[in-house]
Amino acid sequence: MTKLFFATDIHGSDVCWKKFINAAKFYDADVSILGGDLTGKAIVPIINQGNGVYKAVLLEQNFVLDGPDQLQEMIKRIRSRGYYPYITNSDEIDELNKNPERIIDLFKNEVLRTAEQWLAYADERLEKSGIRCYVAPGNDDMFEIDNLIRSSKHVKIAEGEVIELDNNHEMISSGWSNPTPWHTFREEDEDNLLNRYQVMIPKVKNMNNCVFNIHVPPYNSSLDSAPELTKDLRPKYAGNLLIPVGSTSVRAVIEDFQPLLGLFGHIHEAKGTTRLGRTLCINPGSMYEQGSLLGALVNLNGRNLKDYILTTG
Repeated sequence: MTKLFFATDIHGSDVCWKKFINAAKFYDADVSILGGDLTGKAIVPIINQGNGVYKAVLLEQNFVLDGPDQLQEMIKRIRSRGYYPYITNSDEIDELNKNPERIIDLFKNEVLRTAEQWLAYADERLEKSGIRCYVAPGNDDMFEIDNLIRSSKHVKIAEGEVIELDNNHEMISSGWSNPTPWHTFREEDEDNLLNRYQVMIPKVKNMNNCVFNIHVPPYNSSLDSAPELTKDLRPKYAGNLLIPVGSTSVRAVIEDFQPLLGLFGHIHEAKGTTRLGRTLCINPGSMYEQGSLLGALVNLNGRNLKDYILTTG
C-alpha cells in the first residue's frame, strides 16, 4: 500500500509549509505532494521609528512595536499569514515609492530568500525519512522558484513529469492555470493547457491507475466554484454568487482518460470531492491565512484506491 498526503495553496505561510513537510511523518504517508502556489503575495513593511520602536500595518490594522520581543512576534505573525516582513525606515519607503520597479525586485528577493530557507528546512526534516516530496509550482509562483526546488536534495519538482509513485501508480503534474483576473505567472489559454497535458499523457503506462496532480480544477465540477467578481475585482453580492472558473481542458482529459485520482487546488473555498466518471477528484481547499493546513490523505492499495480522508491540521 502507498499512502499519499496532498496539500496545496499555502501561499507563503511559514507555519503551513512546516506542517506540510512534517505531515507525511505524522500521518505515516510515503509521499507528500504540494499542488502549487507555495509562495506569498505581498511584503509587509516594518518601519523603524528609532529608539527600538517600529510601526507596521497588517490587514488594515496599525501596530506599534516596542522592543525586540514585539518585533519578533510581529515578524512571526506576518510570516504565518503568508506575507513577507521587511524591516525598513521612512527614507527607504520614500525611495521605493519614487521607484516602483525596486519594489518588484525587493519582492522577488524576499520570495526567493524565503524559499531557500524553506527548502533547507525540508532537506533537514526529510533526511533519512524515506519520504518522497513533490512540488508543482502554481500559477502564482514566479519561474525563478523552479531552479531553487531543483537544488533541493529531498523536494523534487514535478511540473511536466510522469513520476512513478509505486509499481502500480504513476502521477502527472502541472501547476499552470487557465487565465485569471490577476494575470499571474503561469497562465495560458485552454488549447495550450491541453497541449501541456497531451505531452505527458502518452508517457503514462497504465492510465487506469494514474494520478493527475493538476493545480486548476476541472470546469463546473463543484471543485472550481468561486465568487463572481465585478470589473474592479470585488465579489458580487458579498461573495454569495458563485460561478465555475476551472479549466475545460482539465475536464476534457479527465473525462477522456478516466485516471484513478485527480488532485486539484487553486480555488481555496471549493473544498470537497466529486467523481467525474470513475475518477475521484479532490480539492482539499486552503486556509493558509489562518495557519491551518488543509489536506487529503489517500491510500493506494495495489491497483486500486482503497480510501481517502480530508484532513485539517
